Amino acid sequence: MNWKAVARSAIGTSHQNQGIGCQDYGNYRILDDVIVGAVADGAGSAKYCDIGSKLAVKTVLKYLGRISEYLQKRKHCLQNLSQPLSEAEAKKLFTGTVKTVIAKLHKQATEGDYSVNDLACTLLVFVATPDWVAAMQIGDGFIVVRSQDSEYQLLFQPDKGEFANETTFITSTNAVKEMQVKVIHEKQEFICASTDGLEKVAIRLSDWEPFSPFFKPLEEYLHEPVNPEDEDKYLMEFLNSERLNSRTDDDKTLLLCFFDRE
Repeated sequence: MNWKAVARSAIGTSHQNQGIGCQDYGNYRILDDVIVGAVADGAGSAKYCDIGSKLAVKTVLKYLGRISEYLQKRKHCLQNLSQPLSEAEAKKLFTGTVKTVIAKLHKQATEGDYSVNDLACTLLVFVATPDWVAAMQIGDGFIVVRSQDSEYQLLFQPDKGEFANETTFITSTNAVKEMQVKVIHEKQEFICASTDGLEKVAIRLSDWEPFSPFFKPLEEYLHEPVNPEDEDKYLMEFLNSERLNSRTDDDKTLLLCFFDRE
C-alpha cells in the first residue's frame, strides 16, 4: 500500500500569445504513509508572481517536511497516524504554514528590492494519510477528494471576492483570516488539487459539484502502472489539448494523488 502522485503545469494560451511563462506551480512530498501537496497560482497583475508561486509551494513542502514526526508525537495519537487532526489542530498547523510562507515572501521581496505584492499568489495545501485528509485554501482553485466508497467531493468553494476576477492572495493583509480549513475523517483514495485554470471544466459552477467525467479518467490513469516517460506524455498532452484550451486560456496545474490499497 502506498501513495502515487504526479504534478504537472501547462502554460495557458493567453500567456503563450503574450510571451509570458507559466505562473502556476504545484508539487508534493511523500513521507512514509503521509503525503503533503501544494499548488499556487501567481496573480497576473503581480510582476514576479511566478517566483512567488514557486517559492510559496517550496516553503510549504519544506515546512511540512517533518509532518510524520509531528503527527506521531501527539499524545492522544499513540504513535498511530490513523488518528486525524482536529479542526483546531489543522487550523493551527496551517496558520503556522501560511505565516512561514508570508515571512519567506517578505524576505524575497526585501532581497529583490520590490514590493511583496509583486509575489502575490493563491495557495492550496493538503496533508493526507490513508485514513484522513486535512486541507486549506487561500484564494481560488480547487481541491477535490474521493474517499473510499464515496463520490468526488469539493472541499472548498473557491474564493472569488466581491468582483469578477478578484480573489484573496497569500500576500493580502487578510490572508490568514480568509483561509479555509477542513478535515475529512474518511479513508482516502484520490486527491486532486488544481489552480483556477481548470475550474470551468472540472467543477459545475451552478452548484459547485465536481464533474465526475473530468476526474474519473485521471484517477484511473493513476491506478494503472505507468512508466515515467508515458506519465509525463499523458498529462501534458491532456493539459495542452485543443479541446481543453478551447475552454480555458489560463495556466493549468494538476496535482493528482492516489492511495493504492492493493
